Amino acid sequence: MRPLIYHKEQMNKNSIVGFILIAAILVVYSIWMTPSKEEIAREKRIQDSIAQVAQRKKDSIDKVNLIKQKKESGTAAAERNIISKATEQNKETSSQVNTTPFSKDTKGKNQIFVIETDLAKYEISRKGGFIRTVELKKYKTWDQRPLYLFDSTTSKMGISFFSDNQVVNTKNLYFEVVGEPASKNRYTVSGNDSLTLRFRVYAKQGSKKASVKPAYIEYDYTFKGDKYMLGFNIHLKNMAGIIPPNMNYLELKWHADMLQEEKTDDKLNGSTIYYKFYKDNVENLSESKNEEKEIKTKLKWIAFKQRFFSSIIIADNYFDDGILKTDKLKDIPTPHYLKTMMADLTIPYNGLKEDNSINMKFYFGPNQFNIMKRYGMELDHLIPIGWGFFILAWINEWIVIPVFNWLGGYGWNYGIVILVLTILLKLMLFPIAYKTYLSSAKMRVLKPEVDAISAKYPKKEDAMKKQQAVMALYKKAGANPASGCLPMLLQMPILFAMFRFFPAAIELRQKSFLWAHDLSSYDSILHLPWNIPFYGDHVSGFTLLMTISTIMYTYMNNKMMAGQTQTMPGMKTMMYLMPIMFLGIFNNYAAGLSYYYFLANIITFLQMIIFQKAINEKKLLKQIEAKKKKPVKKSAFQKRLEEAAKKRSSQK
Repeated sequence: MRPLIYHKEQMNKNSIVGFILIAAILVVYSIWMTPSKEEIAREKRIQDSIAQVAQRKKDSIDKVNLIKQKKESGTAAAERNIISKATEQNKETSSQVNTTPFSKDTKGKNQIFVIETDLAKYEISRKGGFIRTVELKKYKTWDQRPLYLFDSTTSKMGISFFSDNQVVNTKNLYFEVVGEPASKNRYTVSGNDSLTLRFRVYAKQGSKKASVKPAYIEYDYTFKGDKYMLGFNIHLKNMAGIIPPNMNYLELKWHADMLQEEKTDDKLNGSTIYYKFYKDNVENLSESKNEEKEIKTKLKWIAFKQRFFSSIIIADNYFDDGILKTDKLKDIPTPHYLKTMMADLTIPYNGLKEDNSINMKFYFGPNQFNIMKRYGMELDHLIPIGWGFFILAWINEWIVIPVFNWLGGYGWNYGIVILVLTILLKLMLFPIAYKTYLSSAKMRVLKPEVDAISAKYPKKEDAMKKQQAVMALYKKAGANPASGCLPMLLQMPILFAMFRFFPAAIELRQKSFLWAHDLSSYDSILHLPWNIPFYGDHVSGFTLLMTISTIMYTYMNNKMMAGQTQTMPGMKTMMYLMPIMFLGIFNNYAAGLSYYYFLANIITFLQMIIFQKAINEKKLLKQIEAKKKKPVKKSAFQKRLEEAAKKRSSQK
């Protein structure tokens, strides 16, 4: 029985050890899998966002059910929630019946207040208390109309919330100006001076005499004479008894019909909504099609962006989330209509506080790089200079834009500015171009010897021997077939950076040169009686010159690289087809871009002539022959390989 007892005791010990190990593993696993404080905070933010969206949906469903029940019961309360569709221009409000604390504020006579700075003219409507239109004084549309960012009859903004089981939207309320004479409706501010206007709407009986502590909503606008940025603050005073205490958000809705300001809309710099995540990247909706997107995380700003101008709302803190939408209406709502943009944003709100202040800013102005860069918050990312590929953005931000602005500061015509900029860039790339040409010259003078090697190894099975012999020849001559490719690759980022810069440069807008009336648009020298697919209904002069010069360059380059292009069948044809394709692509692009590429080709021709004069191929051949007679210096790596091989052979 002893062995049995021992075995039993041993089993008990093993079981205990096993249980201890399992428990230890569980403890370690639980510690390992416990989320960090950062992960817990991030998960909480996600859950809060989801909860807010769910609460908004629930509130909307409850509101719809309430209206449905009241309609079915035949009461007049259902009519009190109908939002008026009447226009907001100098009309009395419709005969809505409303029992909310703002019932009296839904009726009144509209009035327009005009604020003029050095840069812009703003109009604020008494109905809604919001900026109904912005005119930029230093700019005109492509057909010389005053430049308005959006249409005054269709632009709307308001905050909405529940009160007495009904939805209140401030865009339907009539505000009054506080602290200013009732008769005054025009204001002017200039230079470093600033002007603050307060628009207020009172709750209860629509009068500040209604209670000891009047409840009201106030919009504060702060204009500066020499700035496109203006302050916009929303104050909700003593609203705890009017807005439900469990309310933790307000909805800010902004709708605007954008107007056509440019002759053409660039495909890579089109009109759409841009937005910046709170402490994160800038993204945008589609520029070519209608799109609606729900953002469930915090946002810093939202921009209704057009090609050269933007209307931006910026939170001092953040917006909780938002729904963004672009639409192209079939029934044009207003003359010169371009596109409809809408933003439904959630603003944090504390229903338990008597006073809530929501601080924001507006930017109504040009998409000019230096201006937006100074404001920070990555507003400069509204200008598409190649942010998706850091090298392009780096070249444009730190090289092209500073030089372009420096040259533009002399007051020259922008056609001359582009010419000088092209010359400076070509001078910077001159050593690379010289090295490329020198490599090609070496390949040309070695071509007879390469042909002799090819004749020596005509069979396919000798391809390896032929390649080894050719590489040995190049090594002795100090030539490298790949040395001409690397300089070309180094020039490519410059070409692509220019492709993004010129269409986005507002400095070229409505600037003429030669026959081009606007370097930011196409330069038509001939209008066609019909529209050609992929080309258009006009002939752009600089695009035509660019295409001709590119074909000439291709011909010269093929002639210069004759020994290499034979190895790639079909490449010659492809190189001639590319300029023809560019003719269709660039025909509707900015004339400044085609003009730059044309100048780059012409300067390249001049460089080739200089290189041909400077590099005598007969002398170059003699230099190569002399170099071939000299022993080839071995690198340290080659020496180590040979020594290792000798050591192995001696050991054997």
